[in-house]
Amino acid sequence: MKNKSPTALTHIKVRGAKVHNLHNIDVDIPRNKMTVITGLSGSGKSSLAFDTIYAEGQRRYVESLSAYARQFLELMGKPDVESIEGLSPAISIEQKTTSRNPRSTVGTITEIHDYMRLLWARAGTPFSPITGLPIEAQTVSQMVDRVMELSEGTRLMLLSPIVRSRKGEYRKELAELQRKGFTRVKIDGKLYDISEAPELNRKLKHTIEVVVDRIIVKQGIENRLADSFEIALSLSDGLAQVEEVLRKDEKRKSIHLSFSSRYSCPESGFTLEEIEPRLFSFNAPQGACPVCDGIGTESFFDPDLIIPNPALSLGKGAISAWKNTSLPYYQQTLASLAEHFHFKINTPWEKIPGKIQHAILHGTDEKIPIHYHDEKKSYTVTQPFEGVIKNLDKRYHSTDSHIIREDLNRFRADYPCHACHGARLKPEALCVKINNKNIAEIADYPIHQALKWFSSVEETLSPQKAEIAHRILREIIDRLKFLNDVGLDYLTLSRCSATLSGGESQRIRLASQIGSGLTGVLYVLDEPSIGLHQRDNERLLGTLDRLKNLGNTLIVVEHDEDTIKASDYLIDMGPGAGIMGGHVVAMGTPKEVEKNPDSLTGDYLSGRKFIAIPKKRRKMNKKQILTLCNATGNNLKNVTVDFPLGTFIAVTGVSGGGKSTLIIDTLYKALSRQLMGSNAVPSPYKSIKNIPLLDKIIDIDQSPIGRTPRSNPATYTDLFTPIREWFAELPESRARGYKPGRFSFNVKGGRCEACQGDGVIKIEMHFLPDMFVTCDTCKGARYNRETLEIKFKGHSIADILNLSVDEAIPLFSSAPRIYDRLNILKQVGLGYIHLGQQATTLSGGEAQRIKLSKELARRATGRTLYILDEPTTGLHTEDVRKLLEVLHTLVDQGNTIIVIEHNLEVIKTADWVIDLGPEGGSGGGEIVATGTPEQIAKSPNSYTGVFLKPLLNQ
Repeated sequence: MKNKSPTALTHIKVRGAKVHNLHNIDVDIPRNKMTVITGLSGSGKSSLAFDTIYAEGQRRYVESLSAYARQFLELMGKPDVESIEGLSPAISIEQKTTSRNPRSTVGTITEIHDYMRLLWARAGTPFSPITGLPIEAQTVSQMVDRVMELSEGTRLMLLSPIVRSRKGEYRKELAELQRKGFTRVKIDGKLYDISEAPELNRKLKHTIEVVVDRIIVKQGIENRLADSFEIALSLSDGLAQVEEVLRKDEKRKSIHLSFSSRYSCPESGFTLEEIEPRLFSFNAPQGACPVCDGIGTESFFDPDLIIPNPALSLGKGAISAWKNTSLPYYQQTLASLAEHFHFKINTPWEKIPGKIQHAILHGTDEKIPIHYHDEKKSYTVTQPFEGVIKNLDKRYHSTDSHIIREDLNRFRADYPCHACHGARLKPEALCVKINNKNIAEIADYPIHQALKWFSSVEETLSPQKAEIAHRILREIIDRLKFLNDVGLDYLTLSRCSATLSGGESQRIRLASQIGSGLTGVLYVLDEPSIGLHQRDNERLLGTLDRLKNLGNTLIVVEHDEDTIKASDYLIDMGPGAGIMGGHVVAMGTPKEVEKNPDSLTGDYLSGRKFIAIPKKRRKMNKKQILTLCNATGNNLKNVTVDFPLGTFIAVTGVSGGGKSTLIIDTLYKALSRQLMGSNAVPSPYKSIKNIPLLDKIIDIDQSPIGRTPRSNPATYTDLFTPIREWFAELPESRARGYKPGRFSFNVKGGRCEACQGDGVIKIEMHFLPDMFVTCDTCKGARYNRETLEIKFKGHSIADILNLSVDEAIPLFSSAPRIYDRLNILKQVGLGYIHLGQQATTLSGGEAQRIKLSKELARRATGRTLYILDEPTTGLHTEDVRKLLEVLHTLVDQGNTIIVIEHNLEVIKTADWVIDLGPEGGSGGGEIVATGTPEQIAKSPNSYTGVFLKPLLNQ
C-alpha cells in the first residue's frame, strides 16, 4: 500500500468544487492552521466553506455511523465536488440564534446551569423562607406531633412515595409490595388494589405511592402512627406523605402534608421533601415556579397598551381595545360611566381624575346605572361595573377563536412573575443557599462577577462540602472563563437565549467547543467578530488561536481586518458577486494577498483603496434635536441623550454597553407607539422631546424576511406584483383572459398543482436525509404549461424568477415601476441575488438590505427616522462603501439615520457619534462621549475613540 502524499496529510485538498456559483475551483487549505475566506457578498465564500467543505466532512462522519443512529441525525447531501482529501470530522459554528425557546438561557445552553443545580443540591444549606432558620431533619416524633395537631376525627391516608415522576413499568416493585402485604397503591393520583394495578407505559413518567396506613386522628394512635411512619420512611428513602380522605359530598380542598426525615423547619414546619438537582431546574415540574411554570413572566392586559394615547377622549376611542368594535354596547357603557362620574365623554383621558381612571379600568364596587338602547327599546342595568381589563380578560379566556385571541394579545404585556419575581423556581429551591446566595441570585450575576464568586466560594464551605464541591466548581469555572475570554463577560447566566444576537450565540458555541477540548477537528466559523467591539477582538483572536493550538483546523468566513491579518492563510473569492463570483482571486498569506493587484481585499488591506472620510460633516441644528430623557431600561443609568435630526448618527460602545436597550428597546418602541400606533412596550424612560419633528420611524433589523421557501426577495419587496401585472398586460395574456393572479405560485390557477407551486416534492427517507426531488410535472418551474407559454422577451414568469437582479435590470428598462425597484436592490449591493431565491437561504445581512431596499422604494418624506442594527454584517469593505453611499443619500433628503455599529469605517463617516459604556453589563449603561468622530477620538474615556483615532489621522 502506498503512503499518502505529504500534501494530503498537511492540507485539505478540494478539487472541482461547483456548489452554487463556484466555477470548478481547486484549493489547498493548510491543516492545523487558521484560514480566512473573504470576498464580496455573494462571491462564494459560504458555498466553499459551509456548503462544500463542512457539508462533506459532516456527511462522511455521519455515514460512518450505524443506520439506526443516522435516522436521528440530519444527514447532508453530497456536495457537487470532484474530490476532497485530508478532511476531519467537521463542526460548524454559524450565526444562527441558539434557541428561540423562552425556557432556554445562557446557563442552560452552556450546561453551566446543570453543574450549578448539582452544586446547590449537594453543597447547599436549606433555610426556612418563613423563619430564616436552617432546615433540619425531622424525627418520627415530630412527624407524629404534626399529625396529632389536626382536628380530631380527620380521616387520613399515610403514603410512602416509592416512585416520583420517573419513567418505567415498575412491575417488579409492585409485585414486591404485594408480597410484603401491602394491598392499596396510588398510581398517578388514582387509588388501586395492588392486584388490579394497570400496566404502565415505560415511556411515560409515573408517580407511585404505597398506602401504608389509614387512620382517624384521635388520642391513643401515637404509637401506631409512629410505626407506620417508620415503615413509610424505610420504603421511600426518608419520605412520607399524609393525605386527607374527603367524603364524596365534601367539595373543599383536602389537607396534604409532606414529611422528610432529612429537611424540615423546627418552628414553622416548612418542609423540603428532597434536595435533588431537579429541584433547581425550571424546566422540570419538581423545580418550576407553579405560577409561571418556570417561564419567569406572566402575561397581563396592560393599561398603557389599552390606552396608548392618553390625549384622546373616551368618545374619540382612547380605549383602543374597544375602539374597533361595531357593537354600540361599549360606547353606551362609557357614556353612562361619564354621566355617573360627572365628566364629559370628550374629556381627554389624561385629564380624568386618577380614581375615576382606576374605576373604568379595574371596575367598581358601587352599583352604577348603565343605559342601553337600540332601535326597539331602551333599558337600564344597575350593577357594579366590571372594568375594561376584567372584560377583556373574560373575553380572552372564554373565546374559542384564535383570531380574537390574537387580536386581544396586542393589549397584553409580559411582566415578571409575581410569585417568583422572575427567578423561575419554586420557593423550595430558592430557600437553598450557598454562602447566603440562592441559585437564581448567582444566575443573575454578569459572567465576570459570577466567575469571581465561584472562584472564591470553596473557601467559605465546610471541609466536607468543599470536597464535594471541588470538582463541580472546576467545571463551572472553566466554562465561565471560556465565555469571559470570547468577550461575553457582560452576559448573565439567566439571560434568555432568544434575546442573544447571532454573534453572541456563535461565540457561546465557540466557548463550548474550547471547553470540550477536542483535537483533530475541522471548525468552520461564520464571522465570529460580529457584534464585537474592537477592544474585545484581541480576546476573540486569542480564543481562536487556542482552538488551533489544540490541534484543530479553522476555516473562518470573515471580513474583519484584524482577523484577516491574524490568519495563517487567506483565500480571496470573487472577482464579483453571484454569477460574476465563484473564482479564487488570490490565496496565500495575508501579506501575499495584500500585494496581489487582482485582489479587492488586497486593495483595502494595502490602502490602495479606502473609504474616504467626508470632507464636510452635517452640522447639528439646535432647533432640530430629538431628546430622550431619563432612560433606565436594563443597565441604562438614567440616561438622557440628544439625537440631532437630519444627520447620520452612529451609536457605538463595547458589547453589552446598552446600545440596543437605548435605541431599540427604548427609543424605537416609544416612537413607534406614538408615531405608528404600535403596541410595543418600551423600556422605562421619562419623556421624549420634539416628536412632532418626525412623521414615522422604521427599524430595519436582520430578522428573516420569511420563514418559508415561498417567500423571496421579489415577493417581499413588492417587486413581484408589478412583474405579474406586466405579464398580465402582454397581448397573449389579454387574449387568453389571464389576470395577475394567474402568475402567482401561491394560489390555484396558474401554478403547478402537482407540487402546489413549490417546484419540488419532499420525500421522507427515514434514516437518510429527506429528499427534495424536482417536480416531474413542471420540472421545477412552479407553474403549469399554459402559464409558462406566456413570454416576455423570450422569458417566462419562471425564467424571470431565476434571473439575478443584475440580469433582470436591462430586461425591464422600459418598465419604471419594476426597473426602479431592481436598481435599488443593486444599489444596496444585492445585484447577485436571484429574484425567486428562497428567503430561508438568505443571511441576516442580506435580509436587512432587502428590507432597506423596500423602504428606499417608498416615497421619502424627509422626516423619517431609520434605525439599523449592524448593517455591515456579512459585508466586504467594498460593499460597505456602496451601502454608505445609499444611507448618506437618504440623509441628504432630510431623513435621519441611526446605526448601531462597531465597524470603524462606518463610524468615521458619521456626523454624530454616541458612545456608550464604559464597560458591558452592570459596568455600562452610561454615555461615555458624544460628538463628531474627531471629538470622540479625543475623548480619554472612550474605547471607541482609541481605535478610531488612527483612521482619522490617515
